[in-house]
Amino acid sequence: MAGLEGIEQPRGHSRAAAARWSPAVEDEQALKALELYGNPTEAEVPLPSRPESAATARRLAQVVVLRHWGLTPKMTEDAVLLVSELVGNAVRHTGARVFGLRMRRRRGWIRVEVRDPSRGLPCLMPVQELDVSGRGLFLVDKLSDRWGVDLLPRGKTTWFEMRVADR
Repeated sequence: MAGLEGIEQPRGHSRAAAARWSPAVEDEQALKALELYGNPTEAEVPLPSRPESAATARRLAQVVVLRHWGLTPKMTEDAVLLVSELVGNAVRHTGARVFGLRMRRRRGWIRVEVRDPSRGLPCLMPVQELDVSGRGLFLVDKLSDRWGVDLLPRGKTTWFEMRVADR
């Protein structure tokens, strides 16, 4: 590595592994977010369109999928990641002051919706290995069973669905 000779590189856990989401660590914060913002399974939860709202949306998704719906940690991790991607797009690309988060479950499926006031459609772009941005919808496309956008009179709802095994 040019310019880094003689500098010890970190060993052990990579930054990516260390930054992975963990259900146990976030559980208390998730329950607080649910209490503060409301339950996205009962009604759409409005959140301010700021980068820090992605963490709130992740926490809400975590407590709903893992605790309320009793789904697996892997399903929870995937759903939380996809919520983060949709929220990131709403915050970065819509110019909105507020977006809404809604979560639904029906037999065999979960559905997560992010509503914003922009009618600009998200675009699935080809992703290269070294790209540092633009992977959000690529991840949604790969990890969900289906996803889409519903245009509304004032804005749109971007959603994804994941198949779940009912007990």
